[in-house]
Amino acid sequence: MPLLGISLIPVGTNSASFSSSVTGAVKTIEDRGLKYQVTPTETIIEGQLDELLEVAKEIHQNAMAGSNRIITNITIDERRDKQVNMEEQVDIVTQSLR
Repeated sequence: MPLLGISLIPVGTNSASFSSSVTGAVKTIEDRGLKYQVTPTETIIEGQLDELLEVAKEIHQNAMAGSNRIITNITIDERRDKQVNMEEQVDIVTQSLR
């Protein structure tokens, strides 16, 4: 199943923190019932490609409502040779370290 990594960088705000942007993004993801994982630098979302692109667009637009400028970085990881999910990808690396 495709994975989408998204990070928001608000520009020109009065605070160095952007946790409110992340919180807003997570609420949007949860409202759509998508599986996700928050990391220190981005949020990973699992789902079908069309729904991932739609949620990324909504996250970006919602963040723009509270800022004059937002930089949104998106990474898409999609495999067609086999089905994988977030847990399997992490497990593969963890097992390789043993």
